Amino acid sequence: MLIRFFLYLNMEKSYIAILRGINVSGKNIIPMAELRRLLAKLGLKNCATYIQSGNVLFDSTLDAKTLESLIAREIAKVFGYDVPCQVFAKEDWKMMVQANPYLGNAAYETSFFHLTFLADLPEEQLFQSIGEYNHDLDEFKKIGRVIYLYCPGGYGRTKLNNSFWEKKLGVSCTTRNWKTVQRLAQ
Repeated sequence: MLIRFFLYLNMEKSYIAILRGINVSGKNIIPMAELRRLLAKLGLKNCATYIQSGNVLFDSTLDAKTLESLIAREIAKVFGYDVPCQVFAKEDWKMMVQANPYLGNAAYETSFFHLTFLADLPEEQLFQSIGEYNHDLDEFKKIGRVIYLYCPGGYGRTKLNNSFWEKKLGVSCTTRNWKTVQRLAQ
């Protein structure tokens, strides 16, 4: 029984890492091929990237929190950028996709869905105090560390962007559009 438990702890899991603020407006440039090589040198297996904005799929025996600090530390060391990194088990990512409260409602066009991933859980009273910011056509709902956004005017025009959430909640975050979120879940 103990051997089975030890083997379970050392099993490789599939993960998704999302990096904040790389390859945006010519800043914090990290070529995806170099990022994949760096992660492979760290012992991560089957490294693949999706588009240029820091979406990485890989396998590892390490846990998500260890991977977050390992990846962020190595990026800072090699590229010289302080890049926030969040890591999710692929099975958890799929559950977050399925939990989208706007999904399946014909009144909501999926091309306007975005998910904001919070690095930590904010104090609940901070989150409750921003309920009045559901304004105009933009809407949001929080489930755990994910804020599900509906921005029919486009994410580029919403006030509910990363800067807004970080200022109001005091936690780091990064956002992905629905197409990217779904693609990473495949």
